[in-house]
Amino acid sequence: MIAELGHLLAFLALAAAIGQSALGLTTGGEAPRRLAFACGIFSVLAMLTLIISFVQLDFSVSLVAENSHTLKPLIYRIAGAWGNHEGSMLLWCMVMAGYGAAASVFMRAGPLRDKALGVQGLLTTGFFAYLLFASSPFTRLIDPPFDGGGMNPLLQDPAVALHPPALYLGYVGMSFVFSLAASGLINGQIDQEWARRTRPWALFAWSSLTVGIALGAIWAYYELGWGGWWFWDPVENASFMPWLVSAALIHSLIVTEKRGGMASWTVFLSVLTFILALLGTFLVRSGVMTSVHAFATDPTRGLVLLFGLSIAGGAALALFAWRAPTLKAGPEFDPVSREGALVLNNLFLAVAAALVLVGTVTPMILQWLGESGIISREAASISIGEPYFQLTLAPMIAMLLLFMPFAQAAPWRKAELGPLMKWLMPAAAVAVVAAIVALAMGGWGIWLGFGVLVGVWVVVGVGMDVVRRVGPGGFGRFLRLPLTVWGMAIAHIGMGLFVIGATVETATRTEQTFPLRPGEIAEMAGWTFQFQNLEEVEGPNYSALRANILVTHDGRTEVIQPETRTFQVARTSTTEVAIRKTLGGDVYVALGDQVREDPAAWRIRIAYHPLIDWVFGGAGLIAVGGFLSLAARVRRRSAATAPETEAAVESPPAPASVPA
Repeated sequence: MIAELGHLLAFLALAAAIGQSALGLTTGGEAPRRLAFACGIFSVLAMLTLIISFVQLDFSVSLVAENSHTLKPLIYRIAGAWGNHEGSMLLWCMVMAGYGAAASVFMRAGPLRDKALGVQGLLTTGFFAYLLFASSPFTRLIDPPFDGGGMNPLLQDPAVALHPPALYLGYVGMSFVFSLAASGLINGQIDQEWARRTRPWALFAWSSLTVGIALGAIWAYYELGWGGWWFWDPVENASFMPWLVSAALIHSLIVTEKRGGMASWTVFLSVLTFILALLGTFLVRSGVMTSVHAFATDPTRGLVLLFGLSIAGGAALALFAWRAPTLKAGPEFDPVSREGALVLNNLFLAVAAALVLVGTVTPMILQWLGESGIISREAASISIGEPYFQLTLAPMIAMLLLFMPFAQAAPWRKAELGPLMKWLMPAAAVAVVAAIVALAMGGWGIWLGFGVLVGVWVVVGVGMDVVRRVGPGGFGRFLRLPLTVWGMAIAHIGMGLFVIGATVETATRTEQTFPLRPGEIAEMAGWTFQFQNLEEVEGPNYSALRANILVTHDGRTEVIQPETRTFQVARTSTTEVAIRKTLGGDVYVALGDQVREDPAAWRIRIAYHPLIDWVFGGAGLIAVGGFLSLAARVRRRSAATAPETEAAVESPPAPASVPA
């Protein structure tokens, strides 16, 4: 009866979403608020019933039979509830309804909340209708099996178990940011108050999306066995595009909130972020591309999804086109100002997103044209990979980062370039020295030096701005800096560290594969690896071949144990790498296959990834900075901070030779 209860709860959530939409867009008041809260509760309970079915191994439920097994550990039984197309769609609906429920609790009553709940209810209705009538997770089997088919072994990992919930908090959160934008357009009130109330939701969604993307990169690094952390996979790009545009959005919201400017552009970014999130949903679930990240390969459901998403995206653009001409322009500002720097920020982020979009969808369009006979199959076989993104995206991101310290330090309306340059000159000097040192350490090309220069410039430049804000107050003033400043500084420093780590890791990583017999030794990058022996081990739902490798470096030795795991139920093998962390980077060892010409030898792949933790740590700091900025806004609201205090935080005085 658990599955039937879940099915009923999902229909109740659909009914509540319909009422929430109808009343929110018409009468408003308490009714849509209560229905939004009810929709959220019904959705959570429906998800809980599916999780219970997985935990109890109810193989009479088709989804459980296809994605679980009696030997699966408990954590992956739970994660199995959303590790598939139907379950992940229920998670999507739950998060979408959850945003509406959260808004019903935390947003102040008024036309903005009412219309936002109405639009969110309309979106929730569409997704629940797709779930229940095209992708139901509660379907029963007439003749259930004694055991299940098991979950994809690549997904049986703690990081990827947490990856979809975090990613959906970001992805789906963009739907509520759009709902707020649509509400403002319908009410004709896209102003500073609208931006102030929208920005916390955008910050939470963007920060959550950052966490989700970072978890996916970490999982790919140590679970797929390739040794990389980003592959420009279409599904990876599907989450990266809305991240870029929403990063532009949260900066544009600052201008709209503080100065009343860029209102039309800010609303357009809200719409564009929502559309890109819908596009990502289609790419992952339509079967138009193959990826380890993809859920569905059913073209029929893909067409249904494409039809629904086209209607939603088209309606969003139509609403913007209808109301955008009525939006007022903000006050004028000098190009050399915080507004000017944030305009450049938005420009570079938007162009970067467009470049990723072109590189992602062009091969799919060419493939479709080739299959349709419109172009030759040779012309349709063009692939776009890492070289394209490095040549096009890297310059955009570099230009963005070059302006980042200026955007943080410049005052509103008008700034003097001379004092700004004078104050940031030490950061420029340190960045140049760091680039020269990086180039002197090896012949890795000009890109390494430029990447280090940009990253160090951001880190030191942001640090100089923090020092300026502290002024003569000393360490006590440093500790008392507002959370808004800390959030901004930590996120920007995280971006700088990420760029340094990504540049150094990509340019200087080394990798080599050695055919080794037991007892033989390989040497690489000052490390010695002795292949001692192989042993067979049994896991909870797999059997593994484990290599014992003695690693020696700087006179210290330890044994590391890479594995090849075989999951009998799924009939799939995975590579479990052994990683030895050091201050400078990771030693990465993977067990390959048996050498055909010499059955006593095995291929051992050894790699060194310098500064890889700077990549993941930088991404983590970006997310922490976003959440700190959100916490600052929540605390400011609860404490009713005086307006002049807020202005002092957000609009520092122009830098001078001596900090004010």
